[in-house]
Amino acid sequence: MTSRSIGSYRWTICGLIFFATTINYLDRVVISLLKPNLEKDFNWTETDYSNLVVVFQAAYALGMLGIGRVIDKVGTKTGYAISLTLWSIVGMATALAKTTFGFGIARAALGLSEAGNFPAAIKTVAEWFPKKERALATGIFNSGTNVGAILAPLTVPFIATNWGWQWAFILTGATGIIWLVLWLTIYDTPARHKNVTTEELNYINSDVEERMEEEAAKGEKVSWFRLLTFRQTWAFFFGKLLTDPIWWFYLFWLPAFLKAEYGLQGTDMALPVALVYTIASIGSVFGGWLPLNLIKRGFPVFRARKTSMFIYALCALPVVFAQYLGSMNLWLAVLIIGFAASAHQAWSANIFTTVSDMFPRRAVASVTGIGGMAGAFGGIFIARLAGQLFDYYKGQGHIETGYYIMFIICGFAYLTAWSIMHFLVPKFKLVNFSGTQTPEPVSPVA
Repeated sequence: MTSRSIGSYRWTICGLIFFATTINYLDRVVISLLKPNLEKDFNWTETDYSNLVVVFQAAYALGMLGIGRVIDKVGTKTGYAISLTLWSIVGMATALAKTTFGFGIARAALGLSEAGNFPAAIKTVAEWFPKKERALATGIFNSGTNVGAILAPLTVPFIATNWGWQWAFILTGATGIIWLVLWLTIYDTPARHKNVTTEELNYINSDVEERMEEEAAKGEKVSWFRLLTFRQTWAFFFGKLLTDPIWWFYLFWLPAFLKAEYGLQGTDMALPVALVYTIASIGSVFGGWLPLNLIKRGFPVFRARKTSMFIYALCALPVVFAQYLGSMNLWLAVLIIGFAASAHQAWSANIFTTVSDMFPRRAVASVTGIGGMAGAFGGIFIARLAGQLFDYYKGQGHIETGYYIMFIICGFAYLTAWSIMHFLVPKFKLVNFSGTQTPEPVSPVA
């Protein structure tokens, strides 16, 4: 029996978390597109802006520290709803900021509340999909990051130009209300959902070793500190620490790069930014499709995941030439950055899925939170580095040198991360909290 011959309500759930992730990124990138407006109103330097990025990321990291545990405890339905409600309110309230300090408070609150999205989304995928489909489902919902980043340049500059920057925060934040109604109406766990057939439920729970571990555990909770004793946790930790900052850099500095190098601002940058994230969204879905295809060809799940991630790490390398090619033509820079962003999204679809490959479902949100915290702290470092580099080289009249350095860092981060992850977890091993013997994983048949 294939996945096509049974019910597919799980893909409806995937659509819901795609929508939530779109809103999550739409709300967080608004400030990057309003940077030129806010620089004039509040006299920000590059370091001032980087400090606001740091404040967001520090709060995001702190939120990640505990939100995964909360979601594992209260469940995905309640945890996701609380998180999105809070970040939507905070997003709208940012319009009330009157000082740089006020923006700092708003960004910190947004970081804390937005931290719930990925732990809740990854746990939802682990609950609703068998392992062989999780990378594809993750790639689909993770493409919401790109759709949010595409919608932002197409709407935010227009709103700011016609109604003022305050309305950009208000209207983007208000979109969360629509999602909240749908989520509370539609969502429940597979075992309790009235629209899930017996055949689909059996398919979702078809991973034998995972089911045996959960049955032996009988709902036992796993302490946060115990998770830190496993090499698998640290593999995910370092993978996120080294690669998440690259996405943060693209997210918060792409509009600034287009302004500094080509003088684009406002609605002029809408098409280049939208093109970068359109390319990235293709990578996100392809990133989930490739390991599924390898599994169908007989690869064990974990080997398919690692092979795919190595390919994506190689695909990130050409971005080191972004500055050089961009000196010839704007669109060459846009295309190569888009390709690098696509490689990141493909990588991201798989690194998230390694958590549910290696850990039982009841620990997935907690481990995701630990890795998300690491990624946010890495983002703090790269934000500080970027701000100081750009201020220094702008003062020297050579800001392009700062971008040369940053793109080199972006290019080599993924191979470094893959090597560390491979060293820590060279072979597949499911973390077994209960101590029961589980069978060796076999190549599943799709």
